[in-house]
Amino acid sequence: MWWTTLVTAVALCLVGAEGAVAQVAGTPHRLGYSYAQFQRDLQAITATGVTGVLGEVTLAGHRMIGAHGVADIVTRRPVNPYGYFRIGSTTKTLVSVVLLQLAEEGRISLEDSVEEWLPGMVSGNGYDGAAITIRHLLQHTSGIHNYTETEQMTDQLGSVEGYYRTRFNSVTPEELVALGLSEPPDFPPGTGWHYSNTNFVLAGLIIERVTGRSWSQEVRTRILQPLGMRHTFDPGTRPGLPHPHARGYQQFTEDGPLVDTTLGNYSWAHAAGALISTAGDLGRFWRALERGELLGPVGMAQLHDTVLADDPELQQVMPGARYGLGIIWQPFSCGGGYWEHGGDTLGYATVTGVSEDGRHSVVLSLSTQLISFDAHLAAMRLVDRALCAAQRR
Repeated sequence: MWWTTLVTAVALCLVGAEGAVAQVAGTPHRLGYSYAQFQRDLQAITATGVTGVLGEVTLAGHRMIGAHGVADIVTRRPVNPYGYFRIGSTTKTLVSVVLLQLAEEGRISLEDSVEEWLPGMVSGNGYDGAAITIRHLLQHTSGIHNYTETEQMTDQLGSVEGYYRTRFNSVTPEELVALGLSEPPDFPPGTGWHYSNTNFVLAGLIIERVTGRSWSQEVRTRILQPLGMRHTFDPGTRPGLPHPHARGYQQFTEDGPLVDTTLGNYSWAHAAGALISTAGDLGRFWRALERGELLGPVGMAQLHDTVLADDPELQQVMPGARYGLGIIWQPFSCGGGYWEHGGDTLGYATVTGVSEDGRHSVVLSLSTQLISFDAHLAAMRLVDRALCAAQRR
């Protein structure tokens, strides 16, 4: 998951057997980013070795949907631009919005401690849940170690053998938390920044404790249903994806083969990255969020209160990135910046971007995870080019 162990009606125009672009009503070229440019940018992503990519670009209400590459390296069928995919850590933004809504309702405070809501869960080995707040969890300033960076999960997510051995195993969120706590804290709460999936498993458990319902039920009731996101869901322990979808491929070693990692029990991801969605659904979410449709002014201010994402590897790929509460601010090449949260998991990478006014958005799904960052960089160039073009108009 993102920078952790892994790093209707349309006119459909097929571009050979390898890709497709779907053009929807509107003239995005007037906003400085054309269908032709979109297709070139998608091709640039597959040129890095990614088997397939799909995406949606929405600029001031004008929508482009496209895909390039193949959904299956055996059958060579083209990627369906309306396909489902695993969104990985993009899940975190939806979970954060639920907690911010609960704060706006007065049911929690961001300054509440983990101990208050989950007594005794974060303790021992140098941890004190009374010193860690909900804000710390959502901003990755808790110091709680990332369970996906432990030896056990590195083997499970980082090797072919580990993947095949564990891909259908179920795990509880409490076990995930315990795994993170098996390593000492990365730093005292509030004194540093480190991306940790353990934080959001705890956030999901807090949602359950406050509401009496699972984190994914609250996401569905509070976000998915109001926005009409009918293609977004938590698969639970079910290992497959609905049709249509591209198969996901993982490169576990440098210059190594692509391994089909489509199937998997994602209980290991929980509220840190379990959701499945589509480009259309995610684009709708990001635009609604930044237009203020899900949070009031106070919640939006809290969401956007950022600190430097102080990780050398991350800053190498995303220089200047800042982390809010389950959301990232990324500088534009053209000045200013945009909001996003990516999601990396076995075989799938999600890259997103939305303008600060919520008028323009980009959502991409890459169905291959390579060892190099070249594909991610190509995808981020597409986001930057499209949103900068709209911003200049």
